[in-house]
Amino acid sequence: MTTAFDPVDLAGIPLANRLVMAPMTRNRATADGVPTPSMVRYYTQRASAGLIITEATQTTPVGRGYPLTPGLHTPEQVAGWRAVTDSVHAAGGTIFAQLWHGGRIGHPVLLPDGLVPVGPSPVAAAGQGFTHEGLKDFVTPRELTGQEIADTIAGFATAARNALDAGFDGVEIHGANGYLIHQFLAPNSNLRTDEWGGSDEARARFAIEVVRAVADAIGAHRTGLRLSPGNPFNDISEPAPEATYTALVEAVAPLGLAYLHTCDVVDQDLLARLRKRFGGTFVLNPATEGRPTGPEELPLVEEGRADLLAYGALFIANPDLPRRLAAGGPFNTPDRASFYGGDDSGYLDYPALTD
Repeated sequence: MTTAFDPVDLAGIPLANRLVMAPMTRNRATADGVPTPSMVRYYTQRASAGLIITEATQTTPVGRGYPLTPGLHTPEQVAGWRAVTDSVHAAGGTIFAQLWHGGRIGHPVLLPDGLVPVGPSPVAAAGQGFTHEGLKDFVTPRELTGQEIADTIAGFATAARNALDAGFDGVEIHGANGYLIHQFLAPNSNLRTDEWGGSDEARARFAIEVVRAVADAIGAHRTGLRLSPGNPFNDISEPAPEATYTALVEAVAPLGLAYLHTCDVVDQDLLARLRKRFGGTFVLNPATEGRPTGPEELPLVEEGRADLLAYGALFIANPDLPRRLAAGGPFNTPDRASFYGGDDSGYLDYPALTD
C-alpha cells in the first residue's frame, strides 16, 4: 500500500515523500520583489517536504497583486531566489517556483511607472485588495490587447527560464484562485468575443498557450499547473466549469507535464474526471472546512485519490511537518495574524520537534 511518506518519482525528479508544501503568499520580499535572507531560512526550514512550491511569484511588474511579493523578472530577483534554492538543495529539498500574474487583482499603488492592473476584459472585481496603503477597492482593469496577450504569455516563459537560472527544479503555473489565468477561464471576468473568449474552448485558450509556452521553454517535465475549478475567490463565478476545464486539461495532457495540482473547493466529482483526463501525477490540496489540512487527509494517498498531498497553514506553523505527521503530532497552531507581512515573528520562530 502506498502512503504519503513513500518516495515518488516526479517526472524524473526523486521526491523523499508525497507531502507538498502548498504555495502561500507571505509578503516578506523587498519592495522590488527580491527574496530576502529571511525567505532563505523560511524555505530551508521546510526542506523535508517532498516538494516545496513557493509563494506566488509575479512574472512581470504589472502582474503584482499584493505588496512585498517576489518576482522572477529582474536579475536581482533571480539572484535572491538562487540563495533560496541553493540553501533548500543543501538541506536535501526540492523546490518549484509558482509563476503568477495577478491580472485585475491588484491596485495602481502597487505598480511602477503609472501602470494599472490588466485583465481579459474591463470588469472590476468586487471587493478590496491589500496594499501598503491599506485596503483599497479593486479598480477596473485595462483590457489586454492581442499583442499584450502574446507578450504576457511570453512573460511566463521568460520567468520560467529565469526560474531555472535561479536554481529551481521546476515551476508551477498559477491558474487558480481568481488571478489572471483564472480570469480568462471564468465567464464573469472574460467577456471577450475574439479568439480568447466567447466560448468554453476560447476561454481555455490563454491557459493552454501559457502552459505550452512554459513547457517549450523549460520542458514539460519541469512544468506543473494549478487549477481551482468553480472557486469563487476574488469574485470569480463559474456556474458550469466542466466544459472549459475539460478543454484545458485535454489540450495540455499530451504534453507530459510534471503534475496537475487542484484545489478541492467545490466539485470533487469534477476533479476526479479531470484527473482521469490528465492521466499524470495528481496533486490535491484538500478542502477541510474550519481547520487546516491535517493527518486526517493522509489516507487520500492510500486510497488512490491523490498521488501527492498539499498542506498549507500547517506547513507554516510546523517546519518539520512530515515528521510530525508521521508521529501523529503534536502540531503547532498557525498564527493567522502574522500570515501576511511583518517581521520574522510567526515566520521563522515556529519550533521543530526535539529529539
